[in-house]
Amino acid sequence: MTTFGTPALAESEADISAILLDLAIPCWVVRHEGRTGVTSSQALAVRSQILTAVGPLPPERLGDSAFRAAHGVRAAYAAGAMANGIASPALVAAMSRAGYLASYGAAGVTPAVVDAALGELGRTLSGNPFACNLIHSPSEPALERAIVDACLRHGVRCVEASAFMDLTTEVVRYRAAGLAVDRQGNIERRHRLIAKVSRVEVAELFLRPAPARLLAVLTERGEITAEQARLAARIPMADDITAEADSGGHTDRRPLTVLFPEIVAARDRIARDLPDVAAVRIGVGGGIGTPDAVAAAFALGAAYVVTGSVNQSCREAAQCDHTKKLLAAAEFADCTMAPSSDMFELGVQVQVLRRGTMFAARAQRLYDLYRAYGGLDDIPAEQRSDLERTVLRRPVDDIWRDCVEFFTERDPAQLAGAAQDPKHRMALVFRWYLGLSSGWSIRGEADRAADYQIWCGPAMGAFNTWVAGTYLAAPSHRYVADVADELMCGAAYLTRVAQLRTAGVRLPAACTRYVPRPLEDR
Repeated sequence: MTTFGTPALAESEADISAILLDLAIPCWVVRHEGRTGVTSSQALAVRSQILTAVGPLPPERLGDSAFRAAHGVRAAYAAGAMANGIASPALVAAMSRAGYLASYGAAGVTPAVVDAALGELGRTLSGNPFACNLIHSPSEPALERAIVDACLRHGVRCVEASAFMDLTTEVVRYRAAGLAVDRQGNIERRHRLIAKVSRVEVAELFLRPAPARLLAVLTERGEITAEQARLAARIPMADDITAEADSGGHTDRRPLTVLFPEIVAARDRIARDLPDVAAVRIGVGGGIGTPDAVAAAFALGAAYVVTGSVNQSCREAAQCDHTKKLLAAAEFADCTMAPSSDMFELGVQVQVLRRGTMFAARAQRLYDLYRAYGGLDDIPAEQRSDLERTVLRRPVDDIWRDCVEFFTERDPAQLAGAAQDPKHRMALVFRWYLGLSSGWSIRGEADRAADYQIWCGPAMGAFNTWVAGTYLAAPSHRYVADVADELMCGAAYLTRVAQLRTAGVRLPAACTRYVPRPLEDR
């Protein structure tokens, strides 16, 4: 094992780090005139005893080159969607202009706002790549349809499908409507689909072709052609699948080192019968908040990485300053699970920030009441009064009037169901709180600060630990493309360190860490 002792070719730990950090050129570990050191000089290396070496590794080389080519980006890195427009047009545009893929957070946004956002991105980016989130909405299927309609209307070429438990006609419609045959007879996939999943059985749905029953429905409706249905039956539903580990928002909190290999194994198993499936790229998301995590993901074989929570504290994210300060102060254990708004009745939970807000406890109280009673009128008067005073902070009857106004525009079928089922009416009232709580955070409504619902995973705390004492510690200095650059640069640096370590080189401890570079050094 090679040990660095007295100063040799590199005069200090800082010099060794500087050589390793020059990612565009090779780095040799040599013994020269009885001294062991590091050099980037080929001329010196050939006059020395070469112990080991690492080649150039620009950040753009990490991951799968096919991902970069397919999406027209310079790096295998994406900013995932954050619902309610937190992944804003400004955030998506900043990432796109920097050569990264980003997904607009359409989930929970009214169709008119989604339409306007996609139109704005189409105009301002002039063909540069971006994606739009399509979230599974089993209780409000009209929302899925509205997002797909907007994507088709504005020519959105990539969709990030998330929270799906089964395939729906809408996600199949988007995929199939972009299929054609080119002059060489190959299937042209004009609509790329990235599926974000945390279960192998869901991954398999996207690895296989669209189900015949759904294609038949779409063909009968005239929403896709018979030729598009025929082509869709021959190719996988997804081009890329993101193995979503312990993330913010919707998550099963899966361990990445278990989930990723399982999905890769599923792909390879299915590919034995369906050869086209072998080309589906598997990336990772959830827990990606430091260069170490990015490097580990690529070492596992990830085609690309997806970040989420860490982007929420950046300047371009649609969150108020108070929320960004809470996020910037979070530690990795400051997260908990709470009932979700969009899948409340199913008992689905989301991961949120616990520190600085009472949302999780109050949301759980609402779900406990929903489980215990058949309707609002069944809740004991004392409990109902306390609920209106401490959590809802409005009379239930007033909230119901808001629900009627909201769903009349958004999804009238919900009101029809509530008229028949008191428990469904109760769910809509409770979802009023759950749905608005993230909006209070986005808008910075100070009198509702204790009720902010802030989707967050442990990667946020890890990121804060990493950037402590650097220019990125302050939320006002966090720009989403800068964060991406530093994470990828750090991952490339640490990968070179790992290659030397595997070869038996023992580097000084300070050389095995990567800290964000000052702005003036970039």
